[in-house]
Amino acid sequence: MKLEDLRQSIDNLDNQILTLLNQRMQVVKQVGDLKKQTNALIYRPEREKQILDRLTALNETQAGLLNNTAIDAIFMEIFAASRNLELPERVAYLGPEGSFTHQAAEGRFGYLSDYIPLKNIRAVFESVATQRVRFGVVPIENNQEGFVDETIDLLREFDLNIVAEIVIPIHHTFASKCEKLSDIKYIYSKDIAFQQCKNFLANYFKDSQAQFLPVESTSKAALMAGEAENSAAICSGVAAKLFRVPILFENIEDSPNNQTRFYVLAHNFQNVPSGNDKSTLLVDLPNTAGSLANFLQSFNTFQVNMTKIESRPNKSDKNFHTWFYIETDGHAQNEPLNQVLAEHRESVRVVGSYVKIC
Repeated sequence: MKLEDLRQSIDNLDNQILTLLNQRMQVVKQVGDLKKQTNALIYRPEREKQILDRLTALNETQAGLLNNTAIDAIFMEIFAASRNLELPERVAYLGPEGSFTHQAAEGRFGYLSDYIPLKNIRAVFESVATQRVRFGVVPIENNQEGFVDETIDLLREFDLNIVAEIVIPIHHTFASKCEKLSDIKYIYSKDIAFQQCKNFLANYFKDSQAQFLPVESTSKAALMAGEAENSAAICSGVAAKLFRVPILFENIEDSPNNQTRFYVLAHNFQNVPSGNDKSTLLVDLPNTAGSLANFLQSFNTFQVNMTKIESRPNKSDKNFHTWFYIETDGHAQNEPLNQVLAEHRESVRVVGSYVKIC
């Protein structure tokens, strides 16, 4: 078959895809109209997860060429377009543009949403709490560096809900307008990114006179590399593309397992159980003998898997009292987790139950 014939086949298939997408959007519009009548939630992470699981299984039976990552990426964009047809979404995230949080937000809510980069995590919480935005995306944990303490503390301060978690691999790129590495005199990045790419820098710039210049974000590094002569940046691929700096090397981080987890926050939002959920709890126990032991024993009694526990200082208590951030398997509405919660109702606040990703 000739190349022109193959291209014509692709064009015909694209036409069919467009027709089917428009048919899908017609049904989505009807769903949106019905939700408006019943005041139902537009964003349903558990429903999206069910669709992705079904399509992944179908793809396996068909021996399809698409892998799971490709299926997720394609249909997350379709979901985002569908949600924006029902109700346009405004999403705040920890900026600046091109940050890994930006990448996480766009991966969840798609290209079409209205994104607002904010200068710090508190600003994201405040924007969601005042309902200036519908959703906020903030980092909660990196598997190399641990928890983001500020996010944990603000979960206690603000009365918001966690509606989803996002996990993305952290891949650094080396971007520069220089054609030769020997022409590079300045390398910009965030200090932690320099640490995470030490092997690359040692191998490629061992005898170089290039200066390593820390800046406040990898996005700023990409901006600087785009503007300054003889410069380069260690940054995300999103930032390099945003500021139009050619990527010379990809995946230059030392650890291939570097991942960051993010929370999607909303005001007055509750997920229905999906069958594969986890919950985040904030626990403030009485300062009495055995209270923590009794609380933990309840998880053992009802066979609930507690996956994380982190003690945090109670800053309003001068006697060094602590409270606890806990992640556990299960949905707060379902047994056996609701049995644990029933025993300690006065001490526990459920921040959110949401589809389990990791």
